[in-house]
Amino acid sequence: MLPFDTTTPAPDSANEVWASFLAILRDIGGRAITIAIIVVVAFLVGLALRYVVRRVVHRIVDGAKSKANVDDTQALERSPLADMRLIQRTRTLGSILQNIINVAVVVIGLLMVMAVIAPDLIASLTLLTAALGAGLGFGAQNIVKDVLNGLFIVAEDQIGIGDVVDTGLASGVVEHVSVRVTQVRDVNGTLWYVRNGEMLRIGNMSQGWARAIIDLGVPVDAVVPEVEAALLEAALGLSKDPKWRTRIIERPEVWGLESISGEALVIRVVLKTRANAKDDVARELRMRLKGAIEELGLTIPSLESVVPTGPEGARRVRGANPPTTRPNAVTGVPPVSRGIWRKKDTKPAPKDKPEDDS
Repeated sequence: MLPFDTTTPAPDSANEVWASFLAILRDIGGRAITIAIIVVVAFLVGLALRYVVRRVVHRIVDGAKSKANVDDTQALERSPLADMRLIQRTRTLGSILQNIINVAVVVIGLLMVMAVIAPDLIASLTLLTAALGAGLGFGAQNIVKDVLNGLFIVAEDQIGIGDVVDTGLASGVVEHVSVRVTQVRDVNGTLWYVRNGEMLRIGNMSQGWARAIIDLGVPVDAVVPEVEAALLEAALGLSKDPKWRTRIIERPEVWGLESISGEALVIRVVLKTRANAKDDVARELRMRLKGAIEELGLTIPSLESVVPTGPEGARRVRGANPPTTRPNAVTGVPPVSRGIWRKKDTKPAPKDKPEDDS
């Protein structure tokens, strides 16, 4: 007999160890392959969705360029304003959709990867997420409100970059519009960051048209009809000037005697202009009105611009001098023939004269 016994592991136990080790490797490898597949699929889905968004944006932009017959977006400044704002709004919405797609794909991909790594962890994470969502819901409601308002502001084209606006909180030129914050630069150069959820009203002074309203004071002994005729002639001269006529939309009007006091009679002159040219036209109109009054040999007690607001402005719009507006021209649409709407000629057709037999 040997002084000591040497024992070796049984063949069955060794096989079990290798089998368990291989099972672990298979499990890890299977999960790794599943995770890799999830990552690749998420990447491809995000890439496809971003491609679709970019394709739609490019189609809209190219359509606007082709309608305006331009090759560059900057050239659209010489084309109708609607095309430029359409491109601006489309690109803003495109960037927003791409950000939403990126966040959604990443979050969904991470949840699927966690479900593969630790299936039991998803249930606990669901409860934790519900608790955190309930806790943060009250704090995040302002952010949700800002984002929703920002989406509506961009989608409805309420404001755009370069517009002169009055948001109630700040007034100035819009420099940037995002889904949460709008940046407004005032006349002093201060850049205001206005949350979209805080804007209850927006006054846009760059859309459509504007109206320059000048109140001109004349002495109480002046002959009002003569003064009105001279003022109208001066305003008409401005509207026919080649330098200014492209900025003026309609024929100037003299609305008449606005107020009477012991010192002056106030006569109102109005001129409808393009939105971005109101201030320049108003300055030139004041100079011409001043010259017209001085030619009559009268003094000017007051000469100022006014902006009717509240009930006064509302009554003026509905009153005897309502604004006459025309729909904005749409590029690329063929003109509609109006022949069917013409009034039929009710005059009888002239009868042929009988020929003379002689």
